[in-house]
Amino acid sequence: MKTLWFDPATDTDLGGLPDVRPETTPFGTVETYDQVVVGAGITGLTTGLLLARAGRRVAVLEARHIGAAATGHTTGKLSLLQGTRLSSIASRHGKGAVEDYIQANREGQAWLHHYLTHRGLQVDERAALTFAATSSGAKKVEQEYRACRDFGIPVEHVDAPELPFDVRSAIRLDGQAQIDPMVVLRALADDLRAHGGHLYEGVRVQGLRHGTPHTLTTDAGEVQADSVVLATGVPFLDRAAFFARVHPQRSYAAAFTVDEEIPRQMYLGADNPSVSLRTATRPGHDGELLMVGGFGHEVGRTKSERRHALDMIEWTQEHFPTARMVARWSAQDYTTIDELPYVGELLPKMESVQVATGFAKWGLANGVAAALSMTGRILGKEPPWSKSLRPWRSTEVTRPGSLLSAASANAQVAAYMAGGYLSLLKPTESSPPEGEGSVGHSGVAPKGVCTVAGQTRSVAPLCTHLYGVLRWNDAEQSWDCPLHGSRFSHTGEVLEGPATRPLPTDPSPSHDR
Repeated sequence: MKTLWFDPATDTDLGGLPDVRPETTPFGTVETYDQVVVGAGITGLTTGLLLARAGRRVAVLEARHIGAAATGHTTGKLSLLQGTRLSSIASRHGKGAVEDYIQANREGQAWLHHYLTHRGLQVDERAALTFAATSSGAKKVEQEYRACRDFGIPVEHVDAPELPFDVRSAIRLDGQAQIDPMVVLRALADDLRAHGGHLYEGVRVQGLRHGTPHTLTTDAGEVQADSVVLATGVPFLDRAAFFARVHPQRSYAAAFTVDEEIPRQMYLGADNPSVSLRTATRPGHDGELLMVGGFGHEVGRTKSERRHALDMIEWTQEHFPTARMVARWSAQDYTTIDELPYVGELLPKMESVQVATGFAKWGLANGVAAALSMTGRILGKEPPWSKSLRPWRSTEVTRPGSLLSAASANAQVAAYMAGGYLSLLKPTESSPPEGEGSVGHSGVAPKGVCTVAGQTRSVAPLCTHLYGVLRWNDAEQSWDCPLHGSRFSHTGEVLEGPATRPLPTDPSPSHDR
């Protein structure tokens, strides 16, 4: 099922926004821009708009369509209380870095709130609550309470009478917001073009040659830019090894009609699995929908993704017995090894190529903050808080927790690499059941076979990034890499990086079951 935000029933209720259509790519001849931004989510489109407003000649290139990745699949919360994020960051960093993270989020939140209000677009003010139903989760809530209070975020201990289950601990921050992320992206795209910027959808960037100007290679030709911003989920250029410095995770979300009363505020659990709750209003549905999210796992590292999605649905139906699902989707997010986002130069002293990643499921405020930081650096007005977010910081090698996180992550990569190749020792299935897939060998060649919509297809099941053996995702019918989180459709097209090239497919025709 598609994300609720892509529901075509909403096309007539977007506050007068025009339909965003892809421009025809002019790459038959090499075009040169002041800046090229790669990725049309919240970070990329905000960056593009800020540069266009400053009079720069800018192009935003998107491999699929606006909102195709994290932003279009977010739960749409805009909050300074972010579950237990602040206490996690404070456990790894000093006071200055934590204060900078908070200020970045304050400015990102304020910019987006002002933009939406000025644009006449809906912003639903809500309180944000972090809660726990278990004793272990309650300890985390108390740690978050202390961290927030220490750094001036005015959370309060509260009861949670809206929730239909017992809660051991809860904290609340008033004056936060929930939004429709696709309405935001369409507005940003419209304003980008109104200020002379360009947006090209369906153009996948595959490489970058450094120079003056830089040259980006795409599947539609080459384009040049004086500076480049990589606003993709994870940077696809291997030379800075960001793929080895982030943890890719998938989480699930669904929207339900519910007959009984539903919680009106925004909730996020500190237990494991974590549960997220908010409301949403959509045309075609009377009243408000209940949106439930969470139940995540690392990409490609679970026995059954479908089981995680079913656990979420069963949890909802247990606590809201009249819940009827109307949409279900999932999202991919990245957390850095030291918890702070990476925003800044691709490599030390390479200011003309910048990256932004590692928002840990809080990309709305963090993504806008990243755009403010990167455009500030380009325009000579870098925010003072942005220095703590630069990708090349000493805490990655001086803090024991960060070193342990990096060592553990890369040890797991080695284990999954070895285990994946062992899985190729068995013969592959010739015709898996509907919705299923498996890997093995056919003769001497590795082969992945799946059956989707009655057709059986095969691919070479080796990730085109670093050749990890792919695993079948039975919730989304995709091929997922357990090494660094690349994902491919059942027909082999790239869905998530760092991979940029599709999977080789079996030249023999697929067959119907």
